[in-house]
Amino acid sequence: MPETAPLPLDPRAIRLTAEAASRDDAIRQCGEALLAVGAIDEPYIDTMIERERSVSTYVGEGVAIPHGTLAGKDAVHHDAVSVLRFPGGVDWDGERVVLCVGIAARGDGHVRLLSELAQILLDADRARTLRETTDPETVLRLLNPQAHGEETPQ
Repeated sequence: MPETAPLPLDPRAIRLTAEAASRDDAIRQCGEALLAVGAIDEPYIDTMIERERSVSTYVGEGVAIPHGTLAGKDAVHHDAVSVLRFPGGVDWDGERVVLCVGIAARGDGHVRLLSELAQILLDADRARTLRETTDPETVLRLLNPQAHGEETPQ
């Protein structure tokens, strides 16, 4: 089985003690983390919120994966992921979200990123650790095991 490429996660885009007043505030913060690492231009954030208003990015188990619309692709400089943990939870249309993984991708890069994230989130232990950790290094290790000299769990 071929190894997957590491997720494009800059440590500066990991924020594990975030607080959000609303779903849109949480999405905006995910986008701001992507903006802070130079992955996007600011207009992409609005497309992330626009996407959420048409299709929920809540994936279950307290996790949402906000990303922009097709119209936002021009505002993406390079593929990137942001990870924000909201220990107090965020009301996501009646669901409680504690972890948001923001995605910015050029072309169809979001499909690969979503697929790789799904593999991580389908592993109950890794998903729980990701939702509960307060250590950025743990996030990096979970999302990029090869980059940390670890085997990718099968």
